[in-house]
Amino acid sequence: MKTVQDWINDNPLIEKLVQTKEVFWVNPKYQTSQTDVKLPLNEENVKDAEERLQRFAPYIAKVFPETRKLEGIIESPVIPIPAMQQQQLSHMHGNTLEGRFVLKCDNDLPISGSIKARGGIYEVLKHAETLAIQHGLLAENDDYSIFASEKFRTFFSQYSIAVGSTGNLGLSIGIMSAVLGFQVTVHMSADAKQWKKDLLKSKGVEVIEYQDDYSLAVKEGRKQAQSQKNCHFVDDENSRDLFLGYAVAAFRLKKQLEDQNIIADDDHPLFVYLPCGVGGGPGGVAFGLKLVYGDKVHCFFAEPTHSPCMLLGLATGLHDSISVQDFGIDNLTAADGLAVGRPSGFVGKTIEALLSGSYTIDDNELFRLLSVMADHENIHLEPSATAGLIGPVKLMTENEGRQYIQHHHLADKMKNATHLIWATGGSMVPGDEMEKYYKKGKALL
Repeated sequence: MKTVQDWINDNPLIEKLVQTKEVFWVNPKYQTSQTDVKLPLNEENVKDAEERLQRFAPYIAKVFPETRKLEGIIESPVIPIPAMQQQQLSHMHGNTLEGRFVLKCDNDLPISGSIKARGGIYEVLKHAETLAIQHGLLAENDDYSIFASEKFRTFFSQYSIAVGSTGNLGLSIGIMSAVLGFQVTVHMSADAKQWKKDLLKSKGVEVIEYQDDYSLAVKEGRKQAQSQKNCHFVDDENSRDLFLGYAVAAFRLKKQLEDQNIIADDDHPLFVYLPCGVGGGPGGVAFGLKLVYGDKVHCFFAEPTHSPCMLLGLATGLHDSISVQDFGIDNLTAADGLAVGRPSGFVGKTIEALLSGSYTIDDNELFRLLSVMADHENIHLEPSATAGLIGPVKLMTENEGRQYIQHHHLADKMKNATHLIWATGGSMVPGDEMEKYYKKGKALL
């Protein structure tokens, strides 16, 4: 029952959020041992999702040639970014940054070029499998490449799939659903880039555009889907299947790090920085990472200063009961994938005790980091995907970050730490659009 002014008076952090200033927040509800944390999902759920993706791998390899190198598994590499660490971030911020910096290249994920390729495609595949089994077209021990047949496409054409999106989730859902044969509609917010809308339309996807933000697109999409027979709505705010599809990445990451002799244990902490919009992608990944590594991993979310919905929901404890607009924050950001005014309540409550903290980043900094990554690592990211890059700097230089390090007895271990930045999108951005991003970043530098 508190007013906005009450919240501001009681919490200096919220005052800074309302002023759209950059902040670094340490989660007071974070628990270093999750044994007593009651979670709605568990490791068996994630393993079930991974096994389903394995079953679909022959089909994926057949219809998406770019996945054949990994035999139909949709995965991205982990690569070192030493130039970004040593020559740029340390230089730009006047500090020597300890540890090893690596990039999780979800910007290069096949099919839709973003982290959404995991959760979005997984949910569509699970729905397709359920329908096929229910109608006697499939058994779990079948070769799933039969999904590429005209028989299956004709069957799925009787059904439709809908989703509300700022862009990247819409690409994943739209592309995968259309290939399977579903009728698919993507409800896109005003923040969505035109090239994403055009790409979807070229795949035979119906795109409905709104002059409002993400929350309205989801609300309208959900309402229309409920009024249609045989329509499955992919609910980015509440979907457990999306969440589990993202969580699979953590289990795969463990092997990737081991293959590169990157240790994550009590003496070699792992810090992970995840750009956050409504929360599904980063929440699922963080959930999976805590299952795999427990206290050895420390997860931080990154949000634009003008769209800090998850941080606001966590800091107030109100989750999806509030939006940034309730606090007078405009939710206008160039980071279209993160332009969300109201967080997922399901995700916020699930990761409330698992998340180490969160921070916000100004749009201009996103563009600066984008151009520096292009110049020094030859890696091209969309603005929202650069949000994680500044995380290690904030952790090691902000007062709250240093206090977190001290409180968890990590100071003498930072030289052995791995800082993993999750790059969430970029490879699908048209060249001329990326050039505009790059030039803006160079001008700001």
